[in-house]
Amino acid sequence: MPVEFLGIAATDDGSEISPRTSSGAFDKDFTIRLARAHEEHGWDRVLFAYGSGAPEPAAAAAYLASRLDKLQILLAHRPNVSYPTFAAKTFATLDHISDGRLTVHFITGGTDHEQQREGDYLTKDERYGRTREYIQIVKKVWLNHEAFDHEGEHYRFADFVSDVFPVQQPRPGISFGGSSPAAYAAGGAEADVFCLWGEPLADTAQQIESVKQAAKEAGRDDVPRIQVAFRPIIAPTEELAWEKAHRTVDLIQERKVPGALSRGRSLTKPENAGSQRLLAVAERGELFDRALWTPTAKVSGGNGNSTALVGTPETVAQALLDYYDLGVEIFSARGYDLLNDTIDFGRYVIPIVREEIAKRDRAKAA
Repeated sequence: MPVEFLGIAATDDGSEISPRTSSGAFDKDFTIRLARAHEEHGWDRVLFAYGSGAPEPAAAAAYLASRLDKLQILLAHRPNVSYPTFAAKTFATLDHISDGRLTVHFITGGTDHEQQREGDYLTKDERYGRTREYIQIVKKVWLNHEAFDHEGEHYRFADFVSDVFPVQQPRPGISFGGSSPAAYAAGGAEADVFCLWGEPLADTAQQIESVKQAAKEAGRDDVPRIQVAFRPIIAPTEELAWEKAHRTVDLIQERKVPGALSRGRSLTKPENAGSQRLLAVAERGELFDRALWTPTAKVSGGNGNSTALVGTPETVAQALLDYYDLGVEIFSARGYDLLNDTIDFGRYVIPIVREEIAKRDRAKAA
C-alpha cells in the first residue's frame, strides 16, 4: 500500500514556540524556502492552511506552484468565503497553474467565533450540511460540460457552466476532516481523503471504522483514504528527544498570553469535537503506544494538529508504521521549528518508513 507525507506550507516562520521574525504574514522568500525543503527531502505534498486573517491560501499556492515543479498542493478552503461555482473555477485554474498537482481540503469550521469573523453565523450542523452541498456542486462544475441549474438548501443558481476544467481527470482529490458523527457522515459520503488528528492506536482504529461505516451508509463501494496528523519531536537519542519535548511544552506555555495562541478560542473548553477528543486523551495519560505524547495538545488546548510523536527517528518511524498497519496511507507532520524540523524529518524519518513499506511489499510479492 503506498504511503504519502504531507507537510505545511507556512508563509512565515512563526510557530507555537516562537513569534515570526519576518515583517509580515506573507514572507515570499520563506514560503519558497520551506516548500523547497519539503520537495528536496522526500515529502509529497504541503498544506496551505486557512485562517480568517491569514494570507489567502489559493493565491499563495499559485505563487508556490509557479516556482516549484514537483511538490503537490493541498489547499484548505472554507465554504463560507465564496460561492461554490466561483470556487470550482478557482480550483480548476490552480490545477492548471500547478500542472495537476492540486487537492482541495474542505473545512467546515470548528468554532463559531472564528467563523463569525468572516460573517458566517450558521450552526455547526448547518455548516456540515452546507459543506456537503458545496462539495457536490464543486464536483459537478468540474465534471459537467453542459450548463445546469441547482436549487438546494444553501445554494441556488441557473444555467451555469464553467469554461475552465481541471487538468486532473476526472477531477482533483477532495480532502475532509473531523471527529464528530456529522463529520464522518459528510466526509464518508464525499471525500477521497479523510483526515484525523493523532490519537492512540485504538481510538484511531475506531475512527477509521466510523468513516468506513459512513461511506457504506452513503452508498459508496469504496472508502476514503485515511490521513493522520502528528507533531514530530525527534533527536539523535531518546534522552535528547524527551529533553526537546519538555522544552517545547515550556515554550508553548510561555506563549500562552492573550492573542499569542488563542485569540478568542478557549484553551480549556474547545467547541469542536476533534479538540475535545485530544484533551480527553490527554486527561487519560501523557504517553500512549510507542511514542504518542499528549502534553503538547493539553498545553495548546487541543488546537488543531497538536499531539506529538517523540523519540529517535527510528522510534518515530516505527510509531508511524503502527498507524500504517491500521490502514493509514497519508501522514501529516509539522515540527515546531518549521524549516529545520522539515529537513530532519525528511532526511531521517521518511526514508525509514518508505524502506520498511517497500520491504513488506517485496515480501508479499515474493
